[in-house]
Amino acid sequence: MTENRHQALGLSDEKVLEMFETMLLARRIDERMWLLNRAGKIPFVISCQGQEAAQVGAAFALDREKDYVLPYYRDMGVVLTFGMTARDIMLSGFAKAEDPNSGGRQMPGHFGQKKNRIVTGSSPVTTQVPHAVGIALAGKLEEKDLVTFVTFGEGSSNQGDFHEGANFAGVHKLPVIFMCENNKYAISVPIEKQLGCENVSDRAIGYGMPGFTVDGNDPLEVYKVVKDAAERGRRGEGPTLVETISYRLTPHSSDDDDRAYREQGEVAEAKAKDPIITFAAYLKGVGVLSEELEKEMNDRIMKLVNEATDYAENAAYAAPEHAMKYVYAE
Repeated sequence: MTENRHQALGLSDEKVLEMFETMLLARRIDERMWLLNRAGKIPFVISCQGQEAAQVGAAFALDREKDYVLPYYRDMGVVLTFGMTARDIMLSGFAKAEDPNSGGRQMPGHFGQKKNRIVTGSSPVTTQVPHAVGIALAGKLEEKDLVTFVTFGEGSSNQGDFHEGANFAGVHKLPVIFMCENNKYAISVPIEKQLGCENVSDRAIGYGMPGFTVDGNDPLEVYKVVKDAAERGRRGEGPTLVETISYRLTPHSSDDDDRAYREQGEVAEAKAKDPIITFAAYLKGVGVLSEELEKEMNDRIMKLVNEATDYAENAAYAAPEHAMKYVYAE
């Protein structure tokens, strides 16, 4: 029998099954979007595959009624946890009028949904970091009980926006969780050509905050470190930098050919540590998940994905005369 790690974290069997189901839903939506892209039906995919455990583990550690998330473009696991649906994501993929992110005006992965406190991202990478710091400052000034959670890739951790945001949050002891999803590649640039230090988390000390590097393939490890970070923020002890180590299982995007810069053997090796497989194995080991339950869950998810695909494909595009709507003030 596998050691039961989730109960020690205060997570019920139902909760870890919900985490697994959310990870699986993110994976199945993502796989469908690749098929739709290759069939010429949707223009672009930027994938969450290989990072679902980090995303879902972290998002489950937050308060979905109070906290604000500022996700980066791969963060399907985060936005699904915070209340986006398969239908919402498909509407965005097909760029339809009902797309909650932007009414079909932005590329997929530019998540934003006011009712669920998912703050919109934009195409330049890392701009979400100072935004997260600003929301945390506003929350502190208004004495609100909120934490902001912002994610970015390790390539983004080299941008000015990250350093300025982290420094400001450290100086003002703001309730921000900076989570770097280190997937080893900034498009085609491997980690060893990006960082002079060993870990992204080594930078935390320079901004007066604790830094942690954890296994991004283990949702329970990520849950624990993010929960601790959220509690620190709520106690007024300031920000935390969390680095999750995983691997990007797909090319950078549907427009990228990763064979040009990484060995396919390396990708195959990473697929053996796929968090969907390893977390399912843990849940089976502790007797929470059975083959039957997993099949039932997968069937339910595929039905959702099929319905979302059909709905979004048949939904209306935005009317041409509304092209300027949401772009300029009215």
